[in-house]
Amino acid sequence: MKRQIAETSGRAAENRAAAWLEAQGWRVLDRRRKTKRGEIDIVARHENVVVFVEVKWRRNAEQLDLAIDEYRLRRVAAAAEAVAHEYAREGEDLRIDVLLLAPGAEPRHIVNAWMP
Repeated sequence: MKRQIAETSGRAAENRAAAWLEAQGWRVLDRRRKTKRGEIDIVARHENVVVFVEVKWRRNAEQLDLAIDEYRLRRVAAAAEAVAHEYAREGEDLRIDVLLLAPGAEPRHIVNAWMP
């Protein structure tokens, strides 16, 4: 039952994150992209940048500081590397971003969160 609740709130957070990105001018290209190396929550493009976004939802804003870690970012980066050629056009930049969400808090967008 706990897993179902987490899955439901995760999907809702991804919906909110996608809507927020679109309001900022991003075009969502894909969601919940699964690869053998992991899953990418959102793939989006704005101008000449393609981002692979990890979305994290927490029950309160204080928990957001601990929501993402190097292990998770490494998995997202590996998954992005496996499929980047499907989304990026020649000359476009690629990056890994994180979008942190909590009730009553503005979304926190961490740009270029992963630098290997």
